[in-house]
Amino acid sequence: MAEPPSYLSSFKDELIQLIKRLGTYLALKMSNLFSISLQKLDPRSVGAIAGLAVAIIFTYRLTRSPAPPTRRQPKRQAPTTSSTAIRTQSNITLMPSGVYSSSEDLRAQNTFDEFFQPPTLGQIVRQKLNEGRKVTCRLLGVILEESSPEELQTKATVRPSVLDVLLEITKFCDLYLMERVIDDESEKNVLLALENAGIFTSGGLVKDKVLFCSTENGRTSFVRQLEPDWHIDTNPEIVSQLARFIKYQLHVSPVKTEWTTGKVLSSPSLEQFFG
Repeated sequence: MAEPPSYLSSFKDELIQLIKRLGTYLALKMSNLFSISLQKLDPRSVGAIAGLAVAIIFTYRLTRSPAPPTRRQPKRQAPTTSSTAIRTQSNITLMPSGVYSSSEDLRAQNTFDEFFQPPTLGQIVRQKLNEGRKVTCRLLGVILEESSPEELQTKATVRPSVLDVLLEITKFCDLYLMERVIDDESEKNVLLALENAGIFTSGGLVKDKVLFCSTENGRTSFVRQLEPDWHIDTNPEIVSQLARFIKYQLHVSPVKTEWTTGKVLSSPSLEQFFG
């Protein structure tokens, strides 16, 4: 059986590459689309997205059109030795075509699988932060399980569920952690908890980027001086004060708050914001 024409093979290769590039792009955009903008989408927008997915799947199916059936050669009366030679030659001729069809199907299947492969946590973090390179974040209620400066006088505990996200942020962001404390003992407890969690060894964070102050206004001053792309906080008053100066903010609160400015997003926790 003859191999497919060269122009058909070239067209199929280009179509597969196009689907692959489209799949990579959409995979990076999907999480941001559905987590930040889903509440703003009307039913027609959701239908359009679903239609796009169906169109891509349909196109993929077209690329997997079955190879034309093998034409059976008429039997020819000939001596035994000649008949054996003909069958051997026929097998040799048909083998490359079968291999070609299988390899094409495998490559198309791999492209299809890559398209629907979910993005990694690192890709989601970069996408959600809009490639921001500097982030400031308070500790209480976000990184630590404790919620008040008084609790830090006795102990500090890093929330296990936030570690993976925090380490991904430190890989490509200049991260500063900050908190209001009552005494030096509180500072030691916080630094020890972060160290025991491996944040200083596994991530790109250093102790000099953990800042302490004695008032809430002190944290506001830290953020304004650092001029981050993102600030993460649990205090709505601080978030409101910084809205004029910081490009993006994440307000972490168990109760969803509706902000009039699109520069402030809300989430029950840091890890839930990143899915």
